[in-house]
Amino acid sequence: MNNYLPLILGMMLATYLPRLIPLMVLSNREMNKNIEEFLYYIPYTSLSILIIRGIMTADAGIRLATIAGIGIAGMLSYRKGNLILSVLAGIALSFIIINISA
Repeated sequence: MNNYLPLILGMMLATYLPRLIPLMVLSNREMNKNIEEFLYYIPYTSLSILIIRGIMTADAGIRLATIAGIGIAGMLSYRKGNLILSVLAGIALSFIIINISA
């Protein structure tokens, strides 16, 4: 039986160190406001890209459920600002629409 532990530990270091080193080096430095604002919006941009891709590649049978789920999640996120509530509401509405139409 192969021992995968060294491989797992090596990959852990390969993915963790590039994140840890800049964090440790730059943690005490003052950052430009424009760069700080740019970095603030990266998670939202990444999530939007994944969501739009999901809508564009959805099957025809679940496209309505996908768009409705994204719509309710976007509306709740805008009004309440609660990411968990928004995601759960989007999942629940999509689940309901898929089960009603099936």
